[in-house]
Amino acid sequence: MMRASDVSPRMFDNDILDFFSRTHWLTVPAIWIPVPIALVVVATMQGVPLGLSLAMVLAGFVVWSFTEYGLHRTAFHWEPATSWGPRFHFMVHGVHHVYHQDPYRLVMPPLVSLLVGGTFFTLFWGLAQLGALVGIAPGWHMGLFAGFALGYCNYDCTHYMLHHFKPRSRWMKQLRAHHMNHHHNHPDRKFGVSMMFWDRVFGTL
Repeated sequence: MMRASDVSPRMFDNDILDFFSRTHWLTVPAIWIPVPIALVVVATMQGVPLGLSLAMVLAGFVVWSFTEYGLHRTAFHWEPATSWGPRFHFMVHGVHHVYHQDPYRLVMPPLVSLLVGGTFFTLFWGLAQLGALVGIAPGWHMGLFAGFALGYCNYDCTHYMLHHFKPRSRWMKQLRAHHMNHHHNHPDRKFGVSMMFWDRVFGTL
């Protein structure tokens, strides 16, 4: 069981809450690889052309990459100017900066990722319904969310690898240096984790 230790400190006095604040990284692909596969299969069964679904998967991957950058730059580093602000920030993201080698707080807990995922799926579904009103065939949102989910899975697994694996490829070495610089030198820059593209676009490289 994943219990409190020197590298994974207690966050909550309640044992149940503290236990569920930890997540093994393999939980992410276990949940988020079957979901996009199932969505593409369902979309195909409902008559969505496979080519369109695959194009939307690529689009969803791009949408996730921007979401990753935006969430990290804003929500993850937001500390409300209130009495509870520091505690809120610590629970959301600050704990990772303080205990960056904690192997069980490098990926989102399933409840959080499913909540975020459900929110975006609902958003994409709503856009598809609006599109249907003007004659755009529905169903494309499933491919879009499939790519979004794969992008998220790539992000969280990459994040774990950057902290706990020794990179061998030039790309991964550059990505690791980029992320470690965010941790140790520039917490207000270098927000991309799985890629550096949006940092270049928005001048935070």
